[in-house]
Amino acid sequence: MYVSEIIKTPPTEYQTKLQEKVYATLSELHIPFERVDTGDAVTMEDCIDIDKKLGCKVVKTLFLCNRQKTKFYLFVTPGDKPFVTKNFGAALGVSRVSFAPSELLKEMMDTDVGATTVFSLLLDTAKEVRIVIDKEVLLSDDYGCTDGTYNCYMKVRTADIMKKLIPYTEHAAEIIEV
Repeated sequence: MYVSEIIKTPPTEYQTKLQEKVYATLSELHIPFERVDTGDAVTMEDCIDIDKKLGCKVVKTLFLCNRQKTKFYLFVTPGDKPFVTKNFGAALGVSRVSFAPSELLKEMMDTDVGATTVFSLLLDTAKEVRIVIDKEVLLSDDYGCTDGTYNCYMKVRTADIMKKLIPYTEHAAEIIEV
């Protein structure tokens, strides 16, 4: 897996409107970041070399929905933690969640499966998505994630995600233990 040296500036060209919005928002909110360009990283196994280079573990961000596809959840959990739908549902008091269709992820958040990120909330202006964060994610000072693409990963402070980014999106994070 190709992983560049650490870069502290935005990309010179953007692949999606989400990626462009990510870096504009980081600048506006004065959130420092480090990033690496990579080969296409889609699985958590692809992130091992990225974790080493950034010096933090990349989180896993899942886009979930109910059976009727009327309620949506962006779930952030440690990258190496298995996802168990039953535990997630029990922690939130909801039943039968599953992975949302990739078409809905693309339509609602301009993101492809494998590149889902907390920054996708920037495009959820209708507030249709609940952001749910595994309590374990908050134990780390640093937060590793994609910038909404398969080939750029970044590290920001967890506190900046929780205290600046999420409030800026006008979402309320729900913290759960699973």
